Amino acid sequence: MFDLLKGVRVIEFGILLNGDHLGMLLSDLGAEVIKVEEPLKGDYLRDMLGQITPHHSPAHLQVNKNKKSVTLNVNTDEGRRAFFALLKTADIFADGLRGGACEAMGIGYEAQRAVKPDIIYMASTGFGMTGPYARLGAHGYSMSAVAGGLPASKDADGFVDRAESTDLFGGVKASPGAGGPFAVMAGLAALVRRQRTGEGAFIDVASSDCNLATSWLATVTNLNYDRLTDLTGMAPRGVANEGWPAGSVLYALYEARDGRFMMFGAIEPKFWYNFCDAVERPDLKQAIRTDIPVDYGVESQWLRPVLRDIFLTRDSSEWIALALSRNIPIAVANTLDQVPEDPHNKARGMLFEAEHPGAGPMTYLRYPAIVDGERSDIGIPAPALGEHTQEVLSSIGLSADEIAAAQVTPPRKPKQDR
Repeated sequence: MFDLLKGVRVIEFGILLNGDHLGMLLSDLGAEVIKVEEPLKGDYLRDMLGQITPHHSPAHLQVNKNKKSVTLNVNTDEGRRAFFALLKTADIFADGLRGGACEAMGIGYEAQRAVKPDIIYMASTGFGMTGPYARLGAHGYSMSAVAGGLPASKDADGFVDRAESTDLFGGVKASPGAGGPFAVMAGLAALVRRQRTGEGAFIDVASSDCNLATSWLATVTNLNYDRLTDLTGMAPRGVANEGWPAGSVLYALYEARDGRFMMFGAIEPKFWYNFCDAVERPDLKQAIRTDIPVDYGVESQWLRPVLRDIFLTRDSSEWIALALSRNIPIAVANTLDQVPEDPHNKARGMLFEAEHPGAGPMTYLRYPAIVDGERSDIGIPAPALGEHTQEVLSSIGLSADEIAAAQVTPPRKPKQDR
């Protein structure tokens, strides 16, 4: 973990991918993130999506690293008192639950502001805190569906399933963690403003909005499609594609001599000319159009078999060396299993191995930034439920009895027949 946010305390109320990702980004940057969980149950991401050892899923180990876990039952008076005592020591509250859930528990923004006027309340929910869908429960594809990122079709038997996108640039992409980065950016900006003005903030981020925002090119191009007056070099909308124009020749995959696939992107004349010179085929230079900024080669289908044969003359490593020396956009198309062994990925250090005390060896992802030449690391492994309850709550002055009372979950009363 970095020390960029050292001294910033965050209280996180979040479960599963969307809520946990929010706090992880802040903890990786050096904030002290205290994950407040429900006693006995807690964040059940520990028990989902595969187990390395009991209660240690890879998703939990990754997204809850560098956090402390405290259990509180905020549905009781004792639990709420302990929560608000903790809140007074915090800078940011990270709400990763369903819209309105914290309000229903009596710890929403207005209740928090009454206790801590300058709190930065950062909500990253499925559908946001306003709008007709705000109170809907959601999982990742729910948010993508509302944002137009879940194309579907019906088969001959009447069953509906996912379909390929027919929108330009592959349409809106599904991302279960889309909201976190936008919420964190706004939260950090709010911290800067608070230093200047003393004001807190209420930040409302919907993952459904963020799926549109992260797919901004596809979103604005497709929604303005009927206004386009020139589609030169682009396939028309309505043809299934994977993010580049259907029939693209100069922006396409080719096989190298060693069987590896190469992503080729010489769609600008300068890159295409460099390629033609490098492979000693000056006769191909006229194949690219120069009256437009980029040419995907959609209108030059005759060129595809020519490029296929050219790429088969060198191994993937030779193509990369040539691309580096001659300024040509060529990249190796790795499978996910090949990503860790790629020399560039090794050098960047985005992936790393570490030992978790309860799960053993684990492959982690680092924060995707290098700061002053250093990568983020793990200061605190993903915690067991309530692992830091005594440490954190005693540090703010709560007695052993008060801490114990804040954990109590009263038995549910049986429903009366009406």
